[in-house]
Amino acid sequence: MTSVTRSRRQVRLSRALGLALTPKAVKHFEKRPYPPGEHGRARRRTESDYAVRLREKQRLRAQYALREKQLVKAYQNARKAPGLTGEALVEDLETRLDAVVLRAGFARTILQARQAVTHRHIMVDGRIVDRPSFRVKEGQTVQVKPKSQATVPFQIAAAGTHRDVLPAVPGYLDVQLEKLSALLTRRPKRAEVPVTCDVQLVVEYYAR
Repeated sequence: MTSVTRSRRQVRLSRALGLALTPKAVKHFEKRPYPPGEHGRARRRTESDYAVRLREKQRLRAQYALREKQLVKAYQNARKAPGLTGEALVEDLETRLDAVVLRAGFARTILQARQAVTHRHIMVDGRIVDRPSFRVKEGQTVQVKPKSQATVPFQIAAAGTHRDVLPAVPGYLDVQLEKLSALLTRRPKRAEVPVTCDVQLVVEYYAR
């Protein structure tokens, strides 16, 4: 899949879910804030409870760019965690390595962050980790490996260029952007996670 095709798919998905998934989708979404297709402008019929819950699940999945199987597994783990399942689910997803790379500002989108990980540009506590699903633990440091820091994409990131399109760095990360280094100081809290989703509806979707 080319980058252009991927970008178009992200724009189309953004319109379908009612939120901009990438910086590039923001402009398109502002121009056409309605679902794609010839009936996109038409007023939506009253949606069923199932449809509402399904869309929230799809919104959460899209923001982390997960496969359904991955989200189901995360939900099952969250059910075993103490506290509210929905909050535990988002807090767990937020410790994924690709999510930390994105929140730290080392990449512009979740897909770019995932590519940085799979292409072996990212280290955790000094060791290369190429699994986007790797869960970063409290006290661990995520850093772009020294050799990769000299490349143009990461030089752009180190200059803070992505900060204009990303949410503010959440309180659970201590980021030294010029060093392309981020420390997970504590577990994320749902209220701090910049994700648009009614997590209770996601829980209800899977619990049905």
